[in-house]
Amino acid sequence: MENPLPRVCPRCGEPRILAPECPRCGVLYARAEARAAQLASRPAPPAPEPAEAPAPAEPQVPLTPTGAIWHGEEEEARSELRVRMFAIPVALALAWLLVKSPLWGSLMRIFLSMWIHELGHAVTAWFCGFPSFPGPWVTRTDDERSTVLFLLLATLFAAMSLRGYLTRSRLLMIAGATGLVLQFIGTVVLPPSKGLMLVTFGGDAGCLVLGSLLMTTVYAPRHSKLRQGWLHWGYLTIGAAAFMDAFSQWWAARSDFDRIPFGHIEGVGLSDPSKLVDVHGWSESELVRRYTWLGLACLAALAVLYAVALSRARARLRADGQ
Repeated sequence: MENPLPRVCPRCGEPRILAPECPRCGVLYARAEARAAQLASRPAPPAPEPAEAPAPAEPQVPLTPTGAIWHGEEEEARSELRVRMFAIPVALALAWLLVKSPLWGSLMRIFLSMWIHELGHAVTAWFCGFPSFPGPWVTRTDDERSTVLFLLLATLFAAMSLRGYLTRSRLLMIAGATGLVLQFIGTVVLPPSKGLMLVTFGGDAGCLVLGSLLMTTVYAPRHSKLRQGWLHWGYLTIGAAAFMDAFSQWWAARSDFDRIPFGHIEGVGLSDPSKLVDVHGWSESELVRRYTWLGLACLAALAVLYAVALSRARARLRADGQ
């Protein structure tokens, strides 16, 4: 029996993939099919009665599925352009202002950035093969690597790459392949001592990297699960708070080493900077430089993504306005 589903996107004509939305125009296939069916079911207008000297009829342009006018698409494109233009810059600016306040900065750290900091420890540990369990203010990490954890993560990243191949999603393919490469380096190439050193570094590094990744969810396709409801605004808020909390501290530490949180935490042990300096032999300048350069690299990546996303949103607005 022939498959009743069209083999191309009803809106733009792009070949269909194994996903609910088109990779080219971002429209949901179900929505596009319903719109095309609605246009096709409209009755044709009655032909005018012939007159003695009928005026030449204007050429009629057939409304095809790829050439139909999609009402509301232009306004949706304008809204998307505003989101991509202002969301991340405004979020970072507000987070920077709140970090400057002792009260609001402490609240941001307790309710937002602290969780990303601990998750950064755990994610780094997983990539290095160590079982790890994040919690409030402390992350418990085993000293021995786990083969089971390594195989689970490798299977997850391989499945992600396969899913990206089947759905023709370059993002998923790149994410899966990158995960496999990072896991191989962290678990196979690095010795356990270096892996544990990275786990310690991964706290504030996680605030910078994971915070940046959370902010980029505002650039996900408009009809994707990441953009449903208000979920992406929560990701944006948490990501901006975590990034700015860590980055502002290490940026200030460039000229004032007293801003580095050295010390001993009750019930936990040495703080991350103290462990990196006293146990792993980093100097204060190396510590500050590595966190600072990582933060600047994240900002540069966000700037590139911002420019690309803005360019695509403007191109879509021009296309929908025609």
